[in-house]
Amino acid sequence: MSAILVAASSVPCDVESFLKGHGGDFRSLREGYAGEVTLVHAPSPDNFHDLQAHALDTGLDVFCVPAAGRRKKLFLADMDATIVAGETLDELAEYAGLKEKISAITARAMRGELDFHEALTARVAMLEGLPITALNATLGKMVVNAGAREAVQVMRHFGTCCVLVSGGFTFFTGAVAQLCGFDFHHGNRLEIEDEKLTGRVIPPILDKEAKLAFLNQYAMTQGIPLEGVITTGDGANDIPMLAAAGCGVGYRPKPLVREQIRNNIMVSDLTSLLYIQGYSEQDISSALSPF
Repeated sequence: MSAILVAASSVPCDVESFLKGHGGDFRSLREGYAGEVTLVHAPSPDNFHDLQAHALDTGLDVFCVPAAGRRKKLFLADMDATIVAGETLDELAEYAGLKEKISAITARAMRGELDFHEALTARVAMLEGLPITALNATLGKMVVNAGAREAVQVMRHFGTCCVLVSGGFTFFTGAVAQLCGFDFHHGNRLEIEDEKLTGRVIPPILDKEAKLAFLNQYAMTQGIPLEGVITTGDGANDIPMLAAAGCGVGYRPKPLVREQIRNNIMVSDLTSLLYIQGYSEQDISSALSPF
């Protein structure tokens, strides 16, 4: 089965020279930033690992996808440390003077070293009594990662359903979904009484299995096979939905994700999600144009 080898960077690179040594005719996706070549056969896992390492040495990410069915009709994305920079719960903890303590637990959970349910409930319990003004302050400081809005808006323009699904909280997923243009969003719910956090999460807790369930639910209701789905995320709780999708892409992945997921965005930005699907600079410009 033929495959497409895609290379992308966030800074100008000699993408053409890199790719020409590995495949057929070169096609530029964005001059100096992204391009692709067709392969007769996909490289073996070991060969692709070596190719990825070589690409990183030259400031490039490289991805390999089947030539058929590249453009997906359903997109699911994690929020924290993927669509937005950092972990919102850690940033919220700063207002309780607990950022260092809580961020250490978060890091272990995202590496898959702790049970997600236990880690989440323990961290939220530490925030009991925190006023909801801290939620607004955290939201005001939130930074959307480069390429996130463009990726969502271009995919939606071409008919892809875009869903934000997070182990974080609906207070933030709602705002981020609106800002970036997602069709739907899902997250955990913080219990609030008298304008303060109670330290409890309203069940059920959205975890890795819930993310996978949402993937299957949206695929089924919209009549889209799993091969027609693209997903992205960074942590251990994203692995099931990354592995189940036709194209799962790690974003600045934790080591466990990088070990298990073939395609990872290490140095480029989230517009690579578009290049992986064969969208060109012209496609992107037309989708983002107000006219």
